[in-house]
Amino acid sequence: MEKIPYKIYLSENELPKYWYNVRADMKEKPAPLLNSQTLEKMGYEDLRPVFCDELIKQELDDDTRYIEIPQEIRDFYKMYRPAPLIRAYCLEKKLNTPAKIYYKFEGNNTSGSHKLNSAIAQAYYAKKQGLVGVTTETGAGQWGTALSMACSYFGLDCKVFMVKVSYEQKPFRREVMRTYGASVTPSPSTTTEVGKKILAEFPRTGGSLGCAISEAIEKAGELEGYRYVLGSVLNQVLLHQSIIGLETKTALDKYGIVPDIIIGCAGGGSNLGGLISPFMGEKLRGEKDYRFIAVEPASCPSLTRGKYAYDFCDTGKVTPLAKMYTLGNGFIPASSHAGGLRYHGMNSVLSELYDKGYMEARSVTQTEVFEAAEYFARCEGILPAPESSHAIRVAIDEAIKCKETGEEKTIVFGLTGTGYFDMVAYGKYNDGLMGDYIPTEEDLQKGFNSLPKVNK
Repeated sequence: MEKIPYKIYLSENELPKYWYNVRADMKEKPAPLLNSQTLEKMGYEDLRPVFCDELIKQELDDDTRYIEIPQEIRDFYKMYRPAPLIRAYCLEKKLNTPAKIYYKFEGNNTSGSHKLNSAIAQAYYAKKQGLVGVTTETGAGQWGTALSMACSYFGLDCKVFMVKVSYEQKPFRREVMRTYGASVTPSPSTTTEVGKKILAEFPRTGGSLGCAISEAIEKAGELEGYRYVLGSVLNQVLLHQSIIGLETKTALDKYGIVPDIIIGCAGGGSNLGGLISPFMGEKLRGEKDYRFIAVEPASCPSLTRGKYAYDFCDTGKVTPLAKMYTLGNGFIPASSHAGGLRYHGMNSVLSELYDKGYMEARSVTQTEVFEAAEYFARCEGILPAPESSHAIRVAIDEAIKCKETGEEKTIVFGLTGTGYFDMVAYGKYNDGLMGDYIPTEEDLQKGFNSLPKVNK
């Protein structure tokens, strides 16, 4: 049998021409967005003041299985895609496991992550609509970096609210955004009314994605010709990120490889949803079966300890209500180094799939994540982002189980990005100064107390 190469590359001609919409294959669709005042289902016209027109159509489309990728977006993709699927031979040898381990590497662009896949799409539709600019939030900075690149490409203004703890920990990520022309404000800030309100209630907070979302939406509403765009959580983002899973499946199919376990880190859900979408579609249609594992931080365990309920997507309570696994919009996570996973909720599609038992979820602590990150880096030569390292942790754990049982399982995980801007975090770990925070039941209850009363 032909040996599988270290890196499976697809040709430019094999770049997907369509995004895959997993909702089309779900028998039970995700619950609709609701108006927070009337609790009525929100439609296209209701969302127009906040989002770009074409993106709203994608957000609400539960039925179209494949949506064509515009040529201008495909042309941009060609600068860094298709991304390689890599066989982790060195990691397998080090673990002495019979498992076969593959990872889809999304860090081969300046943003350092998968976020550019959706950023370029959202910037394209904003430009096509004739907008002046967009506002957004960013956690660890990968999304803000990606959006600043995309906006620069299309000549749009870009205003980023960056979670304060990441703004302080990752100054170089901030400077990449500014290099591409974006303005970057630490959140919560005194530049918005919602930011002032959050600071008054939590004066020493390091912020959260929920806080930054509130500020970005408020700012978009104040500026003529601007709309708000989001790097995760929304269904449209999972749609754009499906290119990850589509490429992964094409690469595996080339060599007749069928994965047993597919693993992704989980914050808002963009990377996880993108990676698993086409495989989940096969499972939903009864064609194949896979194990899907979502990995989240123990400090922000929305799937493993959250409630499946309608909630605001932001801390300032200015967004529509989405039904999702959530810790409550009032839950502000501890200042962990995986800033991109510090979000109180989970995408509604993934929440529905998890609730129906189509995938598993696991939470891991910060120190065991960085232990896995360094182990992986020393084997595979790539310094992974803290977010990605959550998936690495569980991939290693599953490979060790295979060693113990003698099972030759095939494991695929998403390496969403690089950690070269996360050296403060690596320094804390190497110096033995990194700790683990796991919220108590009392901590979680405070967040649950902020859930709106919705009998749907």
